[in-house]
Amino acid sequence: MTAEVSGGRIHSGSFAARYGPWALVAGGSKGLGAAFAEGIARRGVSLLLAAREKEALQQASSRLQDAYGVQVRTLAIDLADASFLGALERESRDVEIGLLVCNAASAYTGPFFRASLDDYQRILDTNCRAPLSLMHWLGGRMASSGRGGILVMSSLSAFQGSAYVAAYAATKAFLLNLSEALGQELKSRGVDVLVCCAGPTRTPNYLDSKPEGVGPGALEMEPEAVAEQALRALGRKPLVVPGALNRLSYFLLSRLLPRGWAVRLLAASTGSMYAER
Repeated sequence: MTAEVSGGRIHSGSFAARYGPWALVAGGSKGLGAAFAEGIARRGVSLLLAAREKEALQQASSRLQDAYGVQVRTLAIDLADASFLGALERESRDVEIGLLVCNAASAYTGPFFRASLDDYQRILDTNCRAPLSLMHWLGGRMASSGRGGILVMSSLSAFQGSAYVAAYAATKAFLLNLSEALGQELKSRGVDVLVCCAGPTRTPNYLDSKPEGVGPGALEMEPEAVAEQALRALGRKPLVVPGALNRLSYFLLSRLLPRGWAVRLLAASTGSMYAER
């Protein structure tokens, strides 16, 4: 897909024709979700943004409409709530959604038993049940229309057990496998599925989770760079790892080192920051 840039907006008729006229960004109020929303708006696609933070959603809506002239709808909703899908269906019943971005995520970083079972249930609901529901709902519609795209945010932690982010990493492994499998099923139906396995990304939630005094890591990326690399990869490949250093880390940990070594190495690295929290 080729695109020209003018006045901050990417004029990409092919992107809008393939993935428009509307996109749903789950978790679209800040961080990576906001970066995805901006990248999609620049490409001329209108937006339905779903997230918990009503004020942040309203701010994003005003900014994107003013900057890019697209329509933006917002829905303040908790994706861990079992009723979220019905609310989204009602909000979007008069529009055609050609792109789904599953970005909303919940995480806990620290020793496994310091979080409650309720904390882990929220992680499962947000990271697994919600994306599965969205992919089943919109993926079926896209397959029927013969076009569309699904972009799912996974993580480098999905490729092996990751101590101190154990449940989060496990949910990201679920998303990785689900996306790869669905991509194969939908390929012949005209629907592109991309799973993005990002490394550490400087979102508000990630920065809040870092222990005080810990500076930027070599693998960290800005949300805008991650989102742009993912959007450019959509329709070109089934999996993307943004950032050259992250791709090197992926190769070393997932392709070169024995799996047990990779698990121990990650545990030592993450544990140095989070084991005593």
